[in-house]
Amino acid sequence: MPADTPLNIAVLISIGQHPVSGRARRADQDARAVELGLDLAGDALSLIHAGDAGQPALRQYLGMGLDKLTVLEQAPEADALPALAQHLADLQPDMVLCGVRAERGEASGLLPYLLAEQLGWPLVPRIAQIQSVDSGRAQILQALPRGQRRALSVPLHFIATVDSAAADARQYAFGPGRRGQLETRPGAAQIDVARSEWTESPAKPRPKRLNVVKAKSAADRFKAATAKPQGQGGRVLQRESSGEKARAILDLLIAEGVIRQ
Repeated sequence: MPADTPLNIAVLISIGQHPVSGRARRADQDARAVELGLDLAGDALSLIHAGDAGQPALRQYLGMGLDKLTVLEQAPEADALPALAQHLADLQPDMVLCGVRAERGEASGLLPYLLAEQLGWPLVPRIAQIQSVDSGRAQILQALPRGQRRALSVPLHFIATVDSAAADARQYAFGPGRRGQLETRPGAAQIDVARSEWTESPAKPRPKRLNVVKAKSAADRFKAATAKPQGQGGRVLQRESSGEKARAILDLLIAEGVIRQ
């Protein structure tokens, strides 16, 4: 595309949840996607939410410097996929940005993949930065474990999920957020049959996961790559019996908190 042609970028946003208080807020990864979109398209960025327009947390996204947010109104039990797919097919943005997964509800992370399948667009998971867009292609840095990055060249149109390694979102302002306009449109009212059969209950503490470093700066990436590996005090079992080896593995899993007695 010509250099003076403005980019048409859409960001899919959701209602987040504070990890400690549980209060509704802007989702962290979605906010990073908005920040990335603002750097590329400015206030011409399109914000899209499928759900209830009465959620106060939506105005936190408007408080980042945008005048309008499109809400595809749906009932809580409706499936967001048909409404979003239809709206994006009509809008035809150059790129669609969103978080890797939601912070509440199903939070499976499958929505971007299902959208890409329906629209026939490529999907780039876990990006950290879009360096440039020129001649119908975007130069992207993808976030990899241990602070590594992979350079990709992707043709427009595409969908990308924004990783937590992307730039922090700017602080939102209360006044502009209140003055922003919520443009409501009816969304495709298709009931999520599978979700209606679920039984929700409070989550239990999960087993301890191995730490994956996602550094942002070059210094952090170098530190992560050269850090002393964990488990230097381990044992090498060669001549021991199978029972002794199994016991040693079990003791390690208990010590790391993966298994609780």
